[in-house]
Amino acid sequence: MNLIKNAVAALAVVLFPSFAVAAPWVVDSAHAQAKFTVKHMMVMDVVGTLGKVSGGIELDEKDPTKSVIDVTVDVEPNTQEAKRDGHLKGPDFFDVEKFPKATFKSKKIAKAGKDKFKVTGDLTLRDVTKETTFDLTLTAPFEHPFTKAPVRAVTATTKINRLDFGLKWQAPMANNALLVGNDVKIELAAEITPKPAEGAEAAKEEPKKEEAKPAPAKK
Repeated sequence: MNLIKNAVAALAVVLFPSFAVAAPWVVDSAHAQAKFTVKHMMVMDVVGTLGKVSGGIELDEKDPTKSVIDVTVDVEPNTQEAKRDGHLKGPDFFDVEKFPKATFKSKKIAKAGKDKFKVTGDLTLRDVTKETTFDLTLTAPFEHPFTKAPVRAVTATTKINRLDFGLKWQAPMANNALLVGNDVKIELAAEITPKPAEGAEAAKEEPKKEEAKPAPAKK
């Protein structure tokens, strides 16, 4: 049945290309990263990563501005300093136990140059949703050297005010300086690949059945 469905879909692409505009591309979580940067004492940048990035893009090849992006990030802050990371995971900041995921769902995409776009959508962090715009770059597809499948690279950046999302902890300093900056830069980078056809992954993972071997003859 899947072979028939795939054959019909392929035929539709050839005969009716105007209908075959959107195709799902998924994030390769093994080659993806979410990163944040914030000022410490208004002096230096502290850079950290979050956790697993998943989701993907319903990519309209003819008109990328009609594409739809839906991404989820596991909130697991890591700044390579255990005490600070513990504080970031707690109620003063991300409150990971209550809000383990961050999401972004696009609502509008506008062209901003060659392979560049302004992507506006809903960013949800700590159960607070705010409209946010990312500057996104999407490369043309290239061939993976091992799988031979097409691969694209996506990078996206934005800046948010952490207070808007309930990350309000602060410590007093002289001259009204901030121990933790309010502006936070967010960067996402990922490789994306076409979503496997329905049933393809299951077929790949299904163990091969061993042929029944005749019982050894009794001596």
